[in-house]
Amino acid sequence: MPGIKGPSDYSQEPPRHPSLQINSKVPFNAEPPRSALASSYVTPVDLFYKRNHGPIPVVDDIERMLPKYNVTATLQCAGNRRTAMSKTRKVRGVGWDVSAIGNAVWGGAKLADLLELIGIPKLTCSTQSGGKHVEFVSIDKCKEENGGPYKASIPLSQATNPEADVLLAYEMNGEPLNRDHGYPLRVIVPGVIGARSVKWLDSINIIAEECQGFFMQKDYKMFPPSVDWDNINWSTRRPQMDFPVQSVICSLEDVQSIKPGKVTISGYAVSGGGRGIERVDVSIDGGKTWLEASRSQKTGVPYIADHVSSDKWAWVLFEVTVDIPYSTEIVAKAVDSAANVQPENVQDIWNLRGILNTSWHRVQVRVGHSNM
Repeated sequence: MPGIKGPSDYSQEPPRHPSLQINSKVPFNAEPPRSALASSYVTPVDLFYKRNHGPIPVVDDIERMLPKYNVTATLQCAGNRRTAMSKTRKVRGVGWDVSAIGNAVWGGAKLADLLELIGIPKLTCSTQSGGKHVEFVSIDKCKEENGGPYKASIPLSQATNPEADVLLAYEMNGEPLNRDHGYPLRVIVPGVIGARSVKWLDSINIIAEECQGFFMQKDYKMFPPSVDWDNINWSTRRPQMDFPVQSVICSLEDVQSIKPGKVTISGYAVSGGGRGIERVDVSIDGGKTWLEASRSQKTGVPYIADHVSSDKWAWVLFEVTVDIPYSTEIVAKAVDSAANVQPENVQDIWNLRGILNTSWHRVQVRVGHSNM
């Protein structure tokens, strides 16, 4: 595995794109403008959201020996859209808007190939010694682990399944990973919240139980709205893995002034676990009536929700052009291939950590008439 070759402190931070919205400088967490997301199926590296828990390590490169695969997959922070959830009741965490998400082509070795190389066959659920989980340990040190490394795990059955496409990635969009995104080696766990795709990978362990690290046991768990910081019991919930169906309007801000007439509404939709997007519904009257938006991944190629292809882990871009004569609320909701639908109200899914806000996405438009 790679080794640290220099000091890991905030004086070693890499340069970043000036258009990123910075949510915290130390550690660095930032997201692009939402308008940048819907304009490109593959998110440019410099506009991909940055999620960090500590300083960016300075690490040596690695040798590459196993066959390389490319997997197009969307990564989404579990806290995406947390800011909107906090307007219902206060939550803890980085105040993400709607852009803690991005879609990239990841290049690297399949974890299943590596495990087979060390004697764990494909589609193994348990080893002879009782190993049932694969733990990823980072070079990254963070305060939540009392100065220890960031770590997470996935089930061995997922790690040894070639169809799950879990990668040990060293490329992003055809280029070597940059430091923000895990150079020289990171894990990509498609269809699962970004917290499990460990960056700056240092070691891999086969363990009997789930990783006992902070971010598996005392964070990124979904609690009902009745739970608060006075009565929380972390052990009553499993770590969150797959993310639910999600869609966001990217072509309009939360409140935007426009001229009356034709408006193109576009954005992204995605679901975890490799589930496709069956439909995206858009309403221009606050949810009373709906129009179905067109969906696409590749230009000129019809999108099919239940396809089994290299893009099954990737988001879908949607678009619909409508006539808006007056001020109104525009709403988007997606339906995945398992018929899961986004919940209508954020209040119904509020949770104290502010994760997985997948409620209907709403923007307000104010229609004004030109003086010309």
